[in-house]
Amino acid sequence: MNYALIFKGHDFAYEVQAIAKIFIPGVRFQLCRDDEIPTAENQIVTAINAERIDINILMHGKCLNDSCQCPEENAQQEYLLCRMLYQSLQLLTGYQPPWGMLTGIRPVRKVLDQLEQGFAPEQVCQTLQEQYLISDQKMQLALQTALIQKKILPHSPKQIGLYISIPFCPTRCSYCSFVSHSIQSAKNLIPAYIAKLCEEIAILGTLIRKYQLSVQSIYIGGGTPTAISAQQLSSIMQTIQENIDLCQVQEYTVEAGRADTITKEKLQVIRQMQADRISINPQTLQDAVLQKIGRCHTAQQVIDAYQLARQLGFDNINMDLIAGLPSDTYEGFADTLRKVIALHPDSITVHTLTLKRSADLYGSKQNTEISIVEKMAALSAQILPKSNYQPYYLYRQKNTIGNLENVGYAKPGKENIYNILIMDDRQTILGAGCGASSKIICQDNIVRVMNYKFPYEYISRFSQLMEKKIQIETELEKLA
Repeated sequence: MNYALIFKGHDFAYEVQAIAKIFIPGVRFQLCRDDEIPTAENQIVTAINAERIDINILMHGKCLNDSCQCPEENAQQEYLLCRMLYQSLQLLTGYQPPWGMLTGIRPVRKVLDQLEQGFAPEQVCQTLQEQYLISDQKMQLALQTALIQKKILPHSPKQIGLYISIPFCPTRCSYCSFVSHSIQSAKNLIPAYIAKLCEEIAILGTLIRKYQLSVQSIYIGGGTPTAISAQQLSSIMQTIQENIDLCQVQEYTVEAGRADTITKEKLQVIRQMQADRISINPQTLQDAVLQKIGRCHTAQQVIDAYQLARQLGFDNINMDLIAGLPSDTYEGFADTLRKVIALHPDSITVHTLTLKRSADLYGSKQNTEISIVEKMAALSAQILPKSNYQPYYLYRQKNTIGNLENVGYAKPGKENIYNILIMDDRQTILGAGCGASSKIICQDNIVRVMNYKFPYEYISRFSQLMEKKIQIETELEKLA
């Protein structure tokens, strides 16, 4: 199905497209300006002149028009145009998005901004719901998350986070959108990759000492870091130990990830190298679904890996779940949720699957799929707080089913500092490894320096990559 967005007399193309994607996700729109003639049969025309804002929609044989007087201020024009489009598409589709008009990835940021200005929680909810048409349930979720984050966020500009990328997995899961590579296809690159990664960690350690920075949190992610051998993992963590003052680190996470990569030897390495938080991520505890998404392990192996980690003394374990996995059902997700809660992990993160294909909300199949995933997310928000897990961080991704969210729930005192601060965009994060980025924050200015995406490029162009450290150092000088 083809769709065209036609813009006349304004420059709000990005904003209009963001609203349209709430109702028509996963499609590539034909974009036309003024007198350009669209070829798509479904058209959304937005027009602004000195007197009026007009919207004309022709979709699936249905027509809808709306207009209003045009205000003078540019920001008001943008808001009115988007609100009119939102309400028109809602009327045409019959779909009521739970997050309303909010399209950004950080809805909690809007709540925090108002709380920091001194507004009471009730005022914040009323203002944001009136402005963005957010549902009561999502507004309360955002407020609860913000109130927990508000206690954790204050930090010194000299405190930073450190991210280490190990972008390898045993196999690639069917839903995965991360830059990761199977061990089998990349095994010849791994020794050289680890050598360069350790070299980069040492360089970052030198910069951290030079500018008297304090590493507040370390996060080793991927990929699946435990996909490499215990000896390889040990060499990376040994390099971290030699170059970073771990006495100042409040939180040190290793994503153990998939059960088919977790061994007693690897968990012992993680413990010995002073990491105090791990993730064991089932995504689901339904064997048929695990097989469908390309996971080479069973639900029982996940439980066994979790129990082994507890026996070895890990007292801060996170488990990830995904709502909306292929072939999963509401009943299957509910069963997984109950089984995970019964294990008593310290935190549970509930992700919503992102769309990878063209989707059309006019189709009954898609409406049904969104409804089921919304129920999965709602069940999580209902059951987890009753089991003493409170929402502590929340973000959304592009093309997420139902415009929904990813939420981290944790027991009190087990909130993941790194996750909160990277989502808040107010702490400097230095990244090492392919696909990693460094984000330097000085006052309200954010400078991002990206590493190469793929292991072979990271290895072969390492000297050029190190030239980027000059840019990082220039920005770090401003923090001194």
